[in-house]
Amino acid sequence: MSDILLLDWAIMAISLFNTIMLTWLGLTVVFNADRRDWGVWIATAGLLLGALFFVSHSAIVGLGLTQLTWRNMIFWWTAGLVPAIILPFAWYIIILWYAGYWNVPRSQLRQRQNIWLRLTTGMLIVGLVALFTGVLLLAIPSPQLNPLRVFIRYSIAGIPFLAVGYSVYVLLCIGLSLDALRQPAISRRVMGTVARRRAQPWLSSASLALMVVSLLVTGVMLWIVQDARQRTFLEIYLDAQLTISILDLLISAIIAVVVVLLGRAVVSYEVFTGKTLPRGGLKRQWRQAVLLAAGYGIAIGGSIVIQLRPLYSLLLTAMLMTFFFAMVSWRTFAERERYIARLRPFVASNRLVEQLIAQTDPQEVDFITPFYALCADVLDARVAYLAALGPMAPLVGPPISYPSSAQPLPALTSIADRFTGAENEMLSLDADELGAAIWAIPLWSERGLSGVLLLGEKSDSGLYTQEEIEIARVISERLIDTHASAEMSRRLMEIQRQRLAQSQIIDQKTRRALHDDILPDIQAALIALSSAAANGHAGSEKTQRALKLMTDAHKQISDLLHDMPTTSAPEVARLGFITAFKRVVENEFSTVFDDVRWEISPEAQAAAQSLPTLTAEVVFYAAREAVRNAAKHGRGGKAERQLTLTVTMQHTNHLTITITDDGVGLGNSETSGSGQGLALHSTMMAVVGGEVVVDTAAHQFTRVTLNVPVTPVPASASSA
Repeated sequence: MSDILLLDWAIMAISLFNTIMLTWLGLTVVFNADRRDWGVWIATAGLLLGALFFVSHSAIVGLGLTQLTWRNMIFWWTAGLVPAIILPFAWYIIILWYAGYWNVPRSQLRQRQNIWLRLTTGMLIVGLVALFTGVLLLAIPSPQLNPLRVFIRYSIAGIPFLAVGYSVYVLLCIGLSLDALRQPAISRRVMGTVARRRAQPWLSSASLALMVVSLLVTGVMLWIVQDARQRTFLEIYLDAQLTISILDLLISAIIAVVVVLLGRAVVSYEVFTGKTLPRGGLKRQWRQAVLLAAGYGIAIGGSIVIQLRPLYSLLLTAMLMTFFFAMVSWRTFAERERYIARLRPFVASNRLVEQLIAQTDPQEVDFITPFYALCADVLDARVAYLAALGPMAPLVGPPISYPSSAQPLPALTSIADRFTGAENEMLSLDADELGAAIWAIPLWSERGLSGVLLLGEKSDSGLYTQEEIEIARVISERLIDTHASAEMSRRLMEIQRQRLAQSQIIDQKTRRALHDDILPDIQAALIALSSAAANGHAGSEKTQRALKLMTDAHKQISDLLHDMPTTSAPEVARLGFITAFKRVVENEFSTVFDDVRWEISPEAQAAAQSLPTLTAEVVFYAAREAVRNAAKHGRGGKAERQLTLTVTMQHTNHLTITITDDGVGLGNSETSGSGQGLALHSTMMAVVGGEVVVDTAAHQFTRVTLNVPVTPVPASASSA
């Protein structure tokens, strides 16, 4: 030590800080790694070797170089010199691995670095033998080893070979690391390229700081090795104790800056763990670890420098650890409260039941407010879109945009094919591909892909954390599912109310017709016939009047029965979907269409036979509704117009039923209906996991496509 209290205190505090932080970073990398490949283990070993170096440094500073015994000096110098030799090369290897040197065999990075990697590897092997031995001899003032000191007398241009070799070795490792960071190879991670770009300033700054450390260490080595030709290292240390202590503090402080920069890159961009996304919790823990290391280094470093009694140091350590544990608990509780406050808009009840059973017109459920809260309070996104895909799309409707002034989205027809179903999957998008979105997050349900969440950049231009994406994924899936469920329930309730109202009208109409019209006519006919029978002759005029009244009553009853909805239904379960559907078209609509064409593949026929009974019935009624609409509205009120119906059934990943007519198309104000039929069947199809897609062109065609999920049909079944 320098016998200057504040200087020694600072040296010890920084040394303990570096020890704690390097140990924490090493264990954090290996514990949180996505895949513990050899690069992760080398990164962990390098960080722990750095911690070992500062363990040795703290021990030497705390015990005092002049107070060390010969055996203690050998042990601690060995523990410090081994990391000093290996760490520059380890840093170089870690940066090469992180930059993708081994990912692409013929990359430009590999072509540039291949020869230099071999050179530095050879220098490491030589250094572990020669450099370590030479420097160790300088620290051992033993007359028996004086013949070996001739080793340090070999020089290049008057500079000892030992100092030249180590200096060139260190400068090469750090300089080549900077080159690898400047032009890295392609990353295999989803956000690897973005993470490298964002982490590059931190890692480059750390490498530049290490370059400064290397230059300082080189200068110190040149000075010491030159002077060591005439006297031992111990004599040099005693003569320049203050200068060496100041240089030690400066180098340790720069390394502490390197540790902070490296930790920032590790926790903010997961540069070594291989995670797809960084985690906000890890960043908060890093900040707490920095506070703990700084506080512990200052407190315990001071107690060591002033030589506080061990009992007091133990008590101080216990109180310090308890304080930091309480602080971490408090911060954890505060973070939990903040997250709960952020998530409160998403867990609040939407009062769907009250709205569905209300006697007044049902109001639209507000899904924009929680989505805006997600984007603004949780994600801090500049732009975001929430869009439903697959069977959910007809129920949810158009995508929700944040903010409301965001540019509209183009069609999302092709994006579903780009998702593989992998866990934590994200797609990188071009800035002009889908609005201003740069990330696409798939949303899944038990039936498969249900939607996609598109995100633009964060307001602070940072990266989304893993916690943020997981929360956004869960909330978005819940919003789509709730929105679809609410819309499905609303449609079913609305249709049920209309059906009940229609049933009441029919009942009232039936009662009024029977009571006011039919029954009096029948009663009058009965009286007339009774009078004729009583007179003993059949009056021609009265008989004709009675027959006319009976005929009119018969016609009214027939018309009434015709207006009442039929309750008979084909036996889909017994006949099968295709047979039942063909029979309905042939029996009910044979006189409506001029021609009916059937195109059914063997695979589709086999797939239709495997449909569950409930699914088959839902598909049957939806198909019948499409045919009924074509028959009712296809001619556009012109009986002379030709009308052809084409039914196509194919099976690939699902059963596709296409019903096409060459009529006037939808949207004709004179012939189009209310659309409640298709709304009902779209809802029921969504219940069984299918969808209804309607396509039309005015005066050309109307095409209704039913997509039904089915179990893949074996080749033998389809051929049979």
